[in-house]
Amino acid sequence: MSVRKRSWKNADGTETTVWVADVADATGHRERRQFDSRKEADAFRIATEGQMLAGTFRGDAAKFTVKDAAVAFLDYCEGRRQRRERMTTKNYKVMEGHVYNYICPDPKRHEGKKRVARLKLFDGGIKMSNLRTRVVTDFRDRLREAGVTVVTTRKILSTLQQIVGNAVSLDWVAINVAKGVKVIGRREEGARKVVPPSKEAIRALLAVADQDFRVKLAFASATGIRAGELHALRWHHLDLAKAEVTIETRVDSYGDEDVTKTAAGMRTIPLSQQLVLMLKEWKLRTKRKKAEDLVFPNKRGWYTSHDNMVKRKFLPLFDLVEEKYKKEGLNAPPPERFNWHALRHFAVSCWIEADLKPKTVQTFAGHSSLQVTMDRYGHLFKSDDHKRAMDAIADNMFG
Repeated sequence: MSVRKRSWKNADGTETTVWVADVADATGHRERRQFDSRKEADAFRIATEGQMLAGTFRGDAAKFTVKDAAVAFLDYCEGRRQRRERMTTKNYKVMEGHVYNYICPDPKRHEGKKRVARLKLFDGGIKMSNLRTRVVTDFRDRLREAGVTVVTTRKILSTLQQIVGNAVSLDWVAINVAKGVKVIGRREEGARKVVPPSKEAIRALLAVADQDFRVKLAFASATGIRAGELHALRWHHLDLAKAEVTIETRVDSYGDEDVTKTAAGMRTIPLSQQLVLMLKEWKLRTKRKKAEDLVFPNKRGWYTSHDNMVKRKFLPLFDLVEEKYKKEGLNAPPPERFNWHALRHFAVSCWIEADLKPKTVQTFAGHSSLQVTMDRYGHLFKSDDHKRAMDAIADNMFG
């Protein structure tokens, strides 16, 4: 590495002088930087020598921008999607949205979106060599100040972290400066405690559902499986003799089928005899009953569109329940409306009410950790131990 002075005359007769820092790393990669003063050139030389000794110098970082890194990452994801390597179209579209809506904003995407257009978004043109943790934390703070939720901000930063991580693997940069940046929201923005539908509400919906849809509704309410898992369920996943169902696949809104989101999502859930009987009757009625056939397909035997199912079959049930309450002159108000995912909460709440152990509930629900289970459903677990402990303390103090 060297620093030298370089001067030349311009066309108008004036003279220009710069200081050139000539850098070469261990791989033979060479680059030159110009500075207005010897002091700046020496500072760069000293800093670069330190990076070389620490093994963190990457000359290419000065060439590529964050946008270059983002495009390279999306290309990598597209390759994974085409090879079906745990990358669905939905996964790809979500990360693509993070890139072009926030990290490397595309003005065309912001047309007609006033809230997004007002954001002071990330400067995707920044050089990778200038990307610092402080830049990432400033970006995080701007997102939060603009009203982006904690959950969404975390997802955007996760995508940015993966972008920089991919750049590390390409040897464009040495360190992932986005790794470890946390998003801390207000206490009320944390995990909200789940309030499941009541048994009366589920009974009311089952009572007005048609014979075929009642099976799907009862299955979701009893097993607590996610919508994508339900729509990807095939007959070979069901063992009606053993009264259990094995969950190992899911399908997204683009019709891409894949394994469950996490390893914990692969699980076996026991079935009640009543539900087994309903499934056997359903299997007799349906035209598609081969091992590879979907259990709950659409009319053409393919994946059911979740949005269509909710709009055409699920939500109208609430209207039918209201009509029934009015017709029968019931004094009690009809059940409040809830979304399809609430059926999962109902199933979990029933397991807890049946005194299943927290670890068992976690397993049946397919949660990635026991903490997830307790954060969402911990308030539903009964515990007389705490009361007995308080009574014992009081006896010792006042007895």
